[in-house]
Amino acid sequence: MIGFNKPYLTGTEFKYIEQAIALQNISGNGVFTKKCQSFFEKKYNFSKCLLTHSATAALEMAAILADIKPGDEVILPSYTFVSTANAFLLRGATLIFCDSNENDPNIDVSHLKSLITGKTKAVVIVHYAGVGCDMDAILSLVNERNILLIEDAAQAIDSYYKKRPLGSFGHFAAFSFHETKNLISGEGGMLVINDNRFIQRAEIIWEKGTNRASFYRKEVSKYCWVDIGSSFLPSELTAAFLFAQLEALDLIQQRRRDLWNLYYKLLYPLKEAGKIKLPPIDIENYGNAHIFYTITENISQRDALLLHLEQNGVQAIFHYLALHKSPYFQSINSLQPSLRNAEHFEETLIRLPLYYELTENQIIYISNQIIQFYNR
Repeated sequence: MIGFNKPYLTGTEFKYIEQAIALQNISGNGVFTKKCQSFFEKKYNFSKCLLTHSATAALEMAAILADIKPGDEVILPSYTFVSTANAFLLRGATLIFCDSNENDPNIDVSHLKSLITGKTKAVVIVHYAGVGCDMDAILSLVNERNILLIEDAAQAIDSYYKKRPLGSFGHFAAFSFHETKNLISGEGGMLVINDNRFIQRAEIIWEKGTNRASFYRKEVSKYCWVDIGSSFLPSELTAAFLFAQLEALDLIQQRRRDLWNLYYKLLYPLKEAGKIKLPPIDIENYGNAHIFYTITENISQRDALLLHLEQNGVQAIFHYLALHKSPYFQSINSLQPSLRNAEHFEETLIRLPLYYELTENQIIYISNQIIQFYNR
């Protein structure tokens, strides 16, 4: 069986974990946490980075920093993972789900514009598969209405929109280092704060509502409880693991892009024949090869292709189930929007295996199995 995902280890993770243990500060915000945060701030020119124990935690911090309260409306895509919604629902937000584009799962800006009201407090966008949303149009909308912008960039590390890194556009951005992502630490995430007004409070929320970070920098004589917060820090062991991955960033990214391009080349004839759809390519929207997906004609064809791949030793998956159709959202919301494109991707999108140690021969095999399925 060719598995859907296999975590890649660079070989220095255990060395750095041993170093973290030897430094006798493994609870968090130590040497490796600072090294990781500094890496991202310097490489991508992010104003402030704070490692978290997950991207979910980073989104929850963003919701607190955005001062979301009951009655505030937050617009977000329906075609996304549940963490995108939960973080804001936990603060009492009214969730307003937006449709996807017709040709890709990212948020439909024209529909987004129609959903903005006087109650809209924030817009949350998701860069699906590491490919940027239409940031020019989105920035124009939120800046005109003075609305907070939050990038769910969980899949988008080292991706760019017009040569600008994703995660640098919003007031806040959340990244993931889950084992299925390009860079991993098992579980792990990061909050990016691009608006300097929020940096000091972000540190307090990150440190359980205390000013401990300022205390350790000797900016205050004692630390105490000054705001709401939670335990959002990862351990130093997680940060040490992540730092080993960061050192191999360019190697990992180039390998994934090579594999992604091979998939595209091999499956392109099926696209030209109108049998499947492939991710759109935009030279100004430089993705990170996080996901390679195909779009089938309908749900029955999707299920048949998944079964064919499984029977021939390939583990492929489908996702997501559109959140506006979820049992929980329907139980709390009497209005049921119809989001045609999100529902279409729910029924037709297939993710193919893509990871560092996948071989060219395995991609050729997977692609040939898909070609055989459509040529039957």
